[in-house]
Amino acid sequence: MMPNGIQKDISDSKKVIDFLELTHYTTVNIEKAYSDLTEEIKNANFDTGKSTYTTNTPARLRMTTLYGIAACYGAVVLNTCNLSEDVLGYSTFYGDSAGDFAPINKLTVAEVLDIGDYLGLPKDIVHKAPGDGMCGSTDEENLSKQLGFKFSYEKLDALIRGDVTVFTSDE
Repeated sequence: MMPNGIQKDISDSKKVIDFLELTHYTTVNIEKAYSDLTEEIKNANFDTGKSTYTTNTPARLRMTTLYGIAACYGAVVLNTCNLSEDVLGYSTFYGDSAGDFAPINKLTVAEVLDIGDYLGLPKDIVHKAPGDGMCGSTDEENLSKQLGFKFSYEKLDALIRGDVTVFTSDE
């Protein structure tokens, strides 16, 4: 688990750990690394208050942490992006889009949810609205603002899989 200070949804990570009955796990809090880096960048007269800084920098620090731990074990790091995110470019370069292999990069959000359900993972975790856990909004809310229309992964997934009828002229 890699919270940035106190993270309100860290209990979701613990719930998955308990569900999987993992006996070996650790917590690496990235708060000090994030605050020290932010202070240094501010001292160099850059604005660290922008949302792209505050949401993407922790994601990149988490990936750096994962690669550091993987190096200690001679292990590899997996990329957790799915096809729907990749189609939109809705990921953080050198954050969640980094990794040595990408086991779900050809699966849409809907297909990833189906796998979670099939495996019997906790429904509230599997069907939790996707979000970065830092800005307080869901991915769909953020994308709707950025794109200028109501966005949904459900419609994007249908379009990716060939159903071009999901968008009508009044949307």
